[in-house]
Amino acid sequence: MTIGIHNSKHSFGERWCQYCEANKIDYKIVDCYRSDIVQQLEDCCGLMYHFHQGSPKDILFAKQLMYSLETAGKKVFPDFHTSWHFDDKLGQKYLLDAIGAPLVPSWVFFDKDSALSWLKTKKFPVVFKLRNGAGSGNVRLIKDKTQAERLVRKAFNRGFSQYSAWDNLCERIRKYRLGKTTLFDVAKGVIRLVYQPEYTRVAGRERGYAYFQEFIPDNDHDIRVIVIGNKAFAIKRMVRSNDFRASGSGNILYEKEHFDEATIKLSFDLALQLKTQCVAFDFVYLDGKPLVVEISYGFSPEGYDPCPGFWDSDLGWHEGRFDPYGWMVELVLGGDRTKKKLW
Repeated sequence: MTIGIHNSKHSFGERWCQYCEANKIDYKIVDCYRSDIVQQLEDCCGLMYHFHQGSPKDILFAKQLMYSLETAGKKVFPDFHTSWHFDDKLGQKYLLDAIGAPLVPSWVFFDKDSALSWLKTKKFPVVFKLRNGAGSGNVRLIKDKTQAERLVRKAFNRGFSQYSAWDNLCERIRKYRLGKTTLFDVAKGVIRLVYQPEYTRVAGRERGYAYFQEFIPDNDHDIRVIVIGNKAFAIKRMVRSNDFRASGSGNILYEKEHFDEATIKLSFDLALQLKTQCVAFDFVYLDGKPLVVEISYGFSPEGYDPCPGFWDSDLGWHEGRFDPYGWMVELVLGGDRTKKKLW
């Protein structure tokens, strides 16, 4: 069997190719951006395509392509159950509510008056989010009703760009001060104040809804657990200084001692209900109990390379380096191959 792999920059593609070469698995590089992608895959059993919310091309057609191929009988990664809710916090809210997951209390409104009426009953702070965004982008802590009302009126009028140039510049400066990026990267952030990325023009403005989540206090970190098939690994992300957000902070702890088995077991249970090939859960804690903030199928590979081991679905711990991208390939190939030791 031959697997088609779309190998774009900053994706899983290169690692999929490396795994296939090391394990003598037939694959070929395909170009999902060409109109004849279906014909390119005629001799393939499936397609692996790590599409990204920040790619203007991917925004336009990636999910539609994958679902079309899956309908036609091809094996794909990510499949429908894994990706339909990707970069869609509203979809995730309804999905997690539907399966009874312990979601951080969340509210969505589709008319201005309902949202404003609800704000009169709410204690602050609360968290305001746009439907899209990664790395804590498009997430704000709202400290009072006046600020919340202003955002609601904007949500049902002009709306919001999916890219905040000022917030992006501040984040680049923060990372530069921590020695995690370059002055050149900061300069690019200054340029973005004038020239915004193409994907924001393609995606358009977010408007017509208001989405809030309860602010869960006293969390100096979140826990991200990634479940791929019957295996899982995790990282602990510390919040930014003078902030409440952990995603994208770059301050990560990896040792097994930071993770409790109850959270790992919950992640396996939820992944089974969601029927996903790969899912990352972001958890915060209230009175010691884990609450899901949001989910995703994608993640930045470099941030997880230092993980010291993984859990199997029986909560057995396997110490040492492992290859989660190989697990993805094996899921597409299917059969008993998924039971192989891949570490």
